[in-house]
Amino acid sequence: MLAHRAQSVAQALGDGEGGPEATGAAVERLLGHAGLSVGDGVVDAARLPNLPVTLLVVPGAAALTMPGINAQFVPTAQWRRAVDERGYACLIFATRPWGDGEPGDGEAVAAFANDERTLASAAQVILPVRTLRS
Repeated sequence: MLAHRAQSVAQALGDGEGGPEATGAAVERLLGHAGLSVGDGVVDAARLPNLPVTLLVVPGAAALTMPGINAQFVPTAQWRRAVDERGYACLIFATRPWGDGEPGDGEAVAAFANDERTLASAAQVILPVRTLRS
């Protein structure tokens, strides 16, 4: 389901102090500080101009910023093409800790992101992309 979509998944490994349960609760609190709720379906950030979540995309890099997070990453060429074509990305902020597989493995990420347990316990956002030109 990731194919040809500008979809990204932010997930915790669940290996922190307190284990997976504490990690999920911490992620849910972090999302709450950003005005995002878990399990409420897809939020269209274009309709919420005061949502403090932004995605800046520049050649070869992207940065997700929200209260408590400034994550920079190198997107795949496929992800970048989809974002450039659509002008937005679909983000899934998972409270469910990462399962099996390597986080960089596209098939493992797709399986995790599309799992009903992940989606039911995640905040999902359609987020307009900002560029240096916008």
